[in-house]
Amino acid sequence: MALLVVGSLLCLCGWSLIYIIFCALNGSRGYEWNCRLVTLLHGVLVVCVTGYIGYVDGPWPFTYPGMKNSNLQISALVLSLGYFIFDMVWCMYFRTEGFVMLAHHTMSILGIMLTLSLGESGIEGCAVLFGTEITNPLLQTRWFLRQTGRYETRLGDAVDVAFVLLFVFMRVFVGGAMLYCELISPRPKFFMKCCGVALYVLSWVFVVDIGRFAVRKSKRWRNQCEEKAAAVVNGHEGKMD
Repeated sequence: MALLVVGSLLCLCGWSLIYIIFCALNGSRGYEWNCRLVTLLHGVLVVCVTGYIGYVDGPWPFTYPGMKNSNLQISALVLSLGYFIFDMVWCMYFRTEGFVMLAHHTMSILGIMLTLSLGESGIEGCAVLFGTEITNPLLQTRWFLRQTGRYETRLGDAVDVAFVLLFVFMRVFVGGAMLYCELISPRPKFFMKCCGVALYVLSWVFVVDIGRFAVRKSKRWRNQCEEKAAAVVNGHEGKMD
């Protein structure tokens, strides 16, 4: 257990150091820009590692939940634990996030700590990390596009569509299947099942917000199409005159 604590602290220091380096390299950018670079790096890294764990190293999380943690699973969880603590402290200090995001970070930290302390269910923990972080690069790309004035483009629209579809698919359908396998299996501890239910409920809160965004976005697209059509009609009428 002491090694896990030391490892988590080292990862926390590592993410903090990366953030400091980004701030030094991007002095003209704001603090949030550099923090989101750290978030993007963590998202890409943890998706690659947990994807390898789930699809190559095993075991398959839908079939073997509640198994003892492997060394690779522990490494991935400790890596993300250090990041989530870093980002939680950063968000609270700069007050950039609301209650829902802070609740997500808190539940992620507690869930990882519980998985590490019990010494089991690491494969589910890695599967959850994969499912929740796979949309993170798209989310950060959307923010960077907005900051650089490139959001109102076809690229920005493509990122939005990809993000919404992937988020709903992973959080609702894949996440629901994962939760079902977790609940019906006799191996996982009761506390782990409760964590799974809580995370799935929180995912639905995000889905509702994203659904509202999608409705607003679709209305904006429709209005733009109507304006373009009207402009074309007016242009033809002007030529006829």
